[in-house]
Order: sequence, then C-alpha cells, then structure tokens
Amino acid sequence: MPKFRRPSRAARVLVPGAVAAVLLTGCAQGSGGAASAAGTTPAGAGTAPAGASPTAGPSTTGSPVTVTPGPAGTVAPGTLLVTDFGSDTVTFVDPARGATGSVKVGTAPYGLAVGEDGRAWVATAEGVAVVDTASRERLALIPYRTDTGPVTTGEYRGGGMGIALSPDGRRAYVGVNVPGGNGALEVVDTAALKVTDTVPVGRRPFDVDVSRDGTEVYATDHDSFDVTVVTAGTLEPRRIEVAPYGTEGGLGSWLKPHYTAVRPSDGKLLLPFEGERLAVVDPETGRTTIEPMTANTHQHGATVTADGTLLTVGTGPIDPDADRGPSLTVRAPDGAERVHPLEGPHENVAVSRDGRTAYVTGGFTRDGYWDGLTVVDLDTGDTRRLPAGSRPLGIAVL
Repeated sequence: MPKFRRPSRAARVLVPGAVAAVLLTGCAQGSGGAASAAGTTPAGAGTAPAGASPTAGPSTTGSPVTVTPGPAGTVAPGTLLVTDFGSDTVTFVDPARGATGSVKVGTAPYGLAVGEDGRAWVATAEGVAVVDTASRERLALIPYRTDTGPVTTGEYRGGGMGIALSPDGRRAYVGVNVPGGNGALEVVDTAALKVTDTVPVGRRPFDVDVSRDGTEVYATDHDSFDVTVVTAGTLEPRRIEVAPYGTEGGLGSWLKPHYTAVRPSDGKLLLPFEGERLAVVDPETGRTTIEPMTANTHQHGATVTADGTLLTVGTGPIDPDADRGPSLTVRAPDGAERVHPLEGPHENVAVSRDGRTAYVTGGFTRDGYWDGLTVVDLDTGDTRRLPAGSRPLGIAVL
C-alpha cells in the first residue's frame, strides 16, 4: 500500500471558530455569504431535492447578439473558446495571436461544451446560452427551471456550473448551483431549446461528464464530497461518496472533489486530489481505489485524451509550508507523471487535436486569477502566457 502524507488539520480544514468568523471563505466554502451560509444542509446530503420551480414563458430570450464574425463565417481549426467568468461573454482565441472576438452570452459564464454541429452550450448564471461558433452569434438563452435566487457573480453565484453533451448531441446536461443548498442536474433538449427534466444532485456541481455510450451522466458535487450518477434513460440518481481524506470539516474542508475525467478504456471516473491521491471510481459498483500522485498541490480542472492520458491543473498550495505551487500534471495511462510548473493559479485545461499542446485557463474560481491562458508544449514542457478573455474558466478547442 502506498503511503500518503497526512494533511495538516490546521492548514486543510477551517476549524470551527474560523468557520464562524469567515463563513467558510474560499474554495472550502459551500455557499455565497452570510445569508446563505446560515441554515445550510449537512455536507454529504448528495441527493436531497433541489428547490425547483417550473419555467414560465418561452424557452429562448432576447435577440441574437453578434460580435466580430469570423472570416466568411468559418472557424479556423484549433481556435479556442473560453468562458469569461469575470464578464458576460465567451471569447474566441487564436493560440498564436490571442483573442479575436467575443460574444455576449449571459452573466458569469462557467462551463461549456461544443457539439459536432459547431454549437457551443454555455452554463451562465442566467441560463444555458447557445452559440453558433461559425457565425459567432448567440442563438438562444435557455432559462433554468431550478430557483437559484438573484443573478449574481463571483465564486459562489447560483446558476450553471459544469455542462456536457450526450454523444448524439440531443441532450445537454448542466449542473445548477443553488446557493446554500443542494443543486440540480437539468436536462436540455438541444432541438427544442428547452429544459425538459431536473434531477436532484449534491452541493455545487463543479463538473458534469457523460459516459462514452451516453447511458450515464456524472455530476461532481464539490461541497457534498460526492459524484451523483444519473441513469440517462430513467433519470434515477444515486450518490457515490468520493472522499479519500474523509469528510472532516464538512463545508470548511479543502479536501473535496472538483472535476472528473472519464477514462476511455473502462469508463471509470478519475478524480485528482491535492497532487497526492487519484481517486479511481467504478460508477457501476461505487467502489473507489486510490493511486499515488506526485504534484503535491491543490488540484482543480481535469481532462483525459483518447489514449487515456490524464491532465489536471494544480492551483497552488493550501499549506505554504508543505505544498508546491501551481502546475499541470500530465499522467500517462501507466501512472507515470510529468509535472509542469505554472506561473500563478489556473482552473481548467484542454488539449490540442494532435495531443502536443495544452491550454490552461487562468481564470481560477478563487482570488489570484488572471485574464489569459498558459500554453504548454507537452513535448518540451515550455510554457508561454497568452492574454485572452476576462477571468477565463471553461475552455474548448474548436
């Protein structure tokens, strides 16, 4: 059995007095401020109902918004699209030159998914925006059924977080955060442009993923230490706790799941923790095995390539006396790792089509973010910073 460093309780868990004083400030926090922190439900209540209300009126709002169309309405291969969490736009980025234009989508956009038809589905605080990436226009803004309270900005704002498409492109699944309570997975009919179903999930669904065959959807619930597995056909949810360090500290703990990657070879879920432990979850049995990691840093975004290479973003130290700084871990299917240092915190990562370049967003969900990307040459480890967007979080290669 590999040995892992035990985290310092003072560094990794906010003690009760500190929780009361700062109302769970930072990534450890489970809700957005004093009003919502009071009366929170216990951490781990991963499938309690998320207060939902029916949607009234049409499923699309406003007129299309167009900014800087591409040449002849086309998208250059390898163009990047990022969500501007610090604004209300998505930004198109040329990896060589930087930003080439933005499209207004809705307040504080978070995750995005792009279909084979070129439409991007963007989770904002107001609803799911649909963007034609060729003409660079917003086609629709689909409101949520779930009541998330007033539209706000910042780390703990309500509304959409993780989002993913079914393999056939007929459904979009978005994790909806409800400040102070459990969230919901909303199902969007991509032809009708409306929400058709809601499913209760855990607290703050950072990430949403879909199995390769489309039969299951996985919501990674940060503040309830779990993944909610939803059967796509019946929409039945079941909770799998993923807490390799335990759940001590509840909402005040730093040691929670953030993002998940689905391993292509066997469909198991890969969740990196602290650059120390990779939780490998079998969604069929609910069993978790732990493999050692080497980056020794707090980790957020994750993606996996077709050959099973895992890339995960290290945001920096929780305990400055023990942890290392920001980095990008590239983990081969056999477990061998290369750790590329980064300058400053980052949030998420995408990989070029040829698998040779990684693009890491500098937005970050906490303080320390910056307005750009780091481009990492995966052959040499060389990095360069590319100014683009406004606190970019989500990213896709078009």
